[in-house]
Amino acid sequence: MKSVLLIGLGRFGRHMAAKLQELHHEVLAVDKNEERVNDALDLVTHAQIGDSTSEAFIASLGVRNFDICVVAIGDDFQSSLETTALLKDYGAPYVLARAARDVHAKFLLRNGADDVVYPERETASWAAVRYSSDHVFDYIRLTDDHSIYETAVPHSWVGKTIGQLGVRQRHNINILAVKQGGELIPIPGGDYCFREQETILVLGANRDVQKFLHL
Repeated sequence: MKSVLLIGLGRFGRHMAAKLQELHHEVLAVDKNEERVNDALDLVTHAQIGDSTSEAFIASLGVRNFDICVVAIGDDFQSSLETTALLKDYGAPYVLARAARDVHAKFLLRNGADDVVYPERETASWAAVRYSSDHVFDYIRLTDDHSIYETAVPHSWVGKTIGQLGVRQRHNINILAVKQGGELIPIPGGDYCFREQETILVLGANRDVQKFLHL
């Protein structure tokens, strides 16, 4: 369990608070809007009304005691920037800040953020890959060049094993898992025989996986 300071309870902040609670982390949520704080009381361990651009308020939080400080302010970049700087000034060990634009990400990193999250861009990228192909059911970007794709087992593979098909040798991709309904088979061996209505989780370079998906 980690201790998390979450500043900003807009849509992104609330979703993050709910997930952190599901993962059993201890969360102190802060927002200057009383209504937002009251609405989040059932999602977090503690909630507090306050202005995160106030040096005195940040000093009162003991930010150096939190494992992660999340600046989830999305509608006021100046406040996000000031909050990020104050958190680092008062010893926050790790600050994750939300960015709404590329230029915001650059300034947040220069102002002390250890990392930035760009939810609009990341969601748009995922949706572009997911919905521009009839064969992709899910997509996880690992680096600029490598990703994991969930796709249907090609019809020509049904009744054949991974070894018979020479998947890695022919396509330069790796089968991480096979799914059928609610069943997940991780790291299937070379003797695994594909069946109808299965999907596979494929890891590889984007160019190789995309070439494979056009089979």
